[in-house]
Amino acid sequence: MTLEKVVIPVAGLGTRMLPATKVIPKEMLPIIDKPIIQYVIEEVISAGFKEIILVTHSSKNSIENHFDTSFELETTLERRIKRSLLREIKNISRLKSKIFSVRQGEAKGLGHAILQAKELINGEPFAVVLPDRVMNNSKFNSKKDNLAYMRKTFLKNNSSILLLEKVPAKDVSKYGIARLEKPLKSHGTISKIIDIHEKPSIAKAPSRFAAVGRYIFENKILDFISNDSEDGKEIEITDAIKNFVREGNISQATLLKGECFDCGSKQGYFNSILKTGLSLPEYKKEVLKSLKDH
Repeated sequence: MTLEKVVIPVAGLGTRMLPATKVIPKEMLPIIDKPIIQYVIEEVISAGFKEIILVTHSSKNSIENHFDTSFELETTLERRIKRSLLREIKNISRLKSKIFSVRQGEAKGLGHAILQAKELINGEPFAVVLPDRVMNNSKFNSKKDNLAYMRKTFLKNNSSILLLEKVPAKDVSKYGIARLEKPLKSHGTISKIIDIHEKPSIAKAPSRFAAVGRYIFENKILDFISNDSEDGKEIEITDAIKNFVREGNISQATLLKGECFDCGSKQGYFNSILKTGLSLPEYKKEVLKSLKDH
């Protein structure tokens, strides 16, 4: 069995980050010197995926353009003898993966976004990676941990797998929360998912283990995603996973290693800039000085 394809839904309007996202896709907001989406795609490629499917929107052309060749910019950098910058710019368009795109005309939830990619998925197993959840690269090895570990595990046992993190009780109502066969105590352990609930109240939450935005699915999960939304509600992937498990299919979970930034929120985005700056030798001294001064 092969596992080459990953779906990245980028059609959302980024309303939590307004007004910054009025004309700029949230995925193109920079963390130091790279846009959010570049960190995510670099993670995907490091994990071993070869085909990236962007589920996009007419307002998100800048995302596709970022990974395309920029002849004018490259010519200018070459003329000005900016060799290190030129090399970095060329590397963006030479990423070792094919990038495809499909439109989602109306944002109707993650489940709906995945369905738009069904034809390109072409009957194969696939991963789903949310672009506003960015891993702290200083806290894990992208070639071995998290998404890479999930891919390796899926290829070994052919069972769908989710990445979870343990969140504070007060935050369970923000996430999809899983009920597990046994608690996850460390990265590298696996537990079977018994049930999953989308944004439950604290009183009804089955655990504190929340979906982090990294999923790998058997292709038949597509049969469990509804085509129609009820009363205008979003079509959630959580509902599909719930029904998938209740029908006797196996879905597993593993625990996040390191730290994941929620760059769809202003606080999470700020933390991503601060901690990325601290992790880079060329910026660390200035960041520490600024923190000390304030």
